Amino acid sequence: MKKIFVIGLGPGERSQMSGAALAAIAESEVITGYPVYVDLIRDLIEGKEVYTSAMKQEVDRCQKAMDYALAGKTTSMVCSGDAGVYGMAGIVCEVCKDHPEIEIEVVAGISACCSGAAVLGAPLIHDFAVISLSDLLTPMEKIEKRLLLASEADFVICIYNPSSKKRADYLHRACLLMMRHKDPQTPCGYVKNIGRSGEEAHICTLKELAEAEVDMFTTIFVGNSQTKVINGRLVTPRGYLEQ
Repeated sequence: MKKIFVIGLGPGERSQMSGAALAAIAESEVITGYPVYVDLIRDLIEGKEVYTSAMKQEVDRCQKAMDYALAGKTTSMVCSGDAGVYGMAGIVCEVCKDHPEIEIEVVAGISACCSGAAVLGAPLIHDFAVISLSDLLTPMEKIEKRLLLASEADFVICIYNPSSKKRADYLHRACLLMMRHKDPQTPCGYVKNIGRSGEEAHICTLKELAEAEVDMFTTIFVGNSQTKVINGRLVTPRGYLEQ
């Protein structure tokens, strides 16, 4: 059998990993992935062949997974969150496009937008947009347009990859753009290291968010015009009580 599982590990904490993910890992002979995410499951993969590669080597990683599968080894490609939300599912399908004989099974995981929202309260109860600030693969002009249009449409906005050493001011710039259409006092929140050691949750205003210190392991939540703080929780009402 030629098979690749593409597995979303969720936040990384074992209790938030699906049974399907655990079963796929157990069934696999080879585990591939970014080292940080493979390390989250080291105790589950003893005795298995493991291949890791660095950031920006995603295509190489997928080609190796394909090679293992073509050799008849059931292989897992693991990533954090959900494999289909800024994960590896799409690139695995693209790399394997000339090999329809390889069965690809995507195993869903809890994305950071969902796990982070749960930590803060209920900010995603109404319509929302998810936008990454990483411009490695997407031009900044397009990212800025998406931020402006989502803000003008009054979406709650969840932001991935808000900052790095090379992009230290990106969140600040994003907040300034969103404040063209959102009130500076809009309730916001952010969570670092969701579901892992060192988890931190903060609720603030959009104006305060512009000065927050965040990193690549932080997920940002920017409210809409109805979002409020209720007993320390960030909540976006859907309108049930207004009916």
